[in-house]
Amino acid sequence: MRVLIIGNKNYSSWSMRPWVLMRHFAIAFTERALRLGSAEFHDALAGLTPTQTVPVLLDGDLVVPDSLAIVEYLAEAFAQHAIWPADSAARARARVLCATMHSGFTALRSSMPMNIEARLPGLGWNLAVQRDLDRICALWRGALDASGGPFLYGAFGAADAFYAPVCARLRTYAPALPEFAADYVERVLAVPAVVQWCDCACAEHDYVAEGEPYRARAS
Repeated sequence: MRVLIIGNKNYSSWSMRPWVLMRHFAIAFTERALRLGSAEFHDALAGLTPTQTVPVLLDGDLVVPDSLAIVEYLAEAFAQHAIWPADSAARARARVLCATMHSGFTALRSSMPMNIEARLPGLGWNLAVQRDLDRICALWRGALDASGGPFLYGAFGAADAFYAPVCARLRTYAPALPEFAADYVERVLAVPAVVQWCDCACAEHDYVAEGEPYRARAS
């Protein structure tokens, strides 16, 4: 039985990536959701990964505790799906985009944490965030121009799933974007698997203090 362990859908950008990808490609799995920061969260993950982070994919006896590693595993296990581009050069570039998102953009992550149900226009912006946004837009522009769209490498795939949490952030905080980037955000947010994740996030009504810096500040 294949199980994907995730955190709160409203906040867990890392969990969103493989969940959306698996739903989009109809890869069967059972979801196990853990409340971020709870005792259950740490107890459930303690025996699976020393980092005690989500997501974690369980596939039989295999434990894969990293979003990028999960995507790579799925691409090999389900080679019939176009998780990565078929062209080797495009595939390499798509991996660069995912790795860049996986390890970078710390200003955006810290100042605009994912909070899908909230609408916080104008909050979180600073010059460091703008530098991250400029770089993201440059990456998107290069990929979309090369592929012709509508998604980064033509059809929706791993790179788009990796940037889906960014698109959710951009809807929440509403910074100014170039028109092409705003259009891409809307296309990603309209993908059925992304819509499903966001609808579930909005239905949680489970507020975690660490994910709500602006709510905490207001109170």
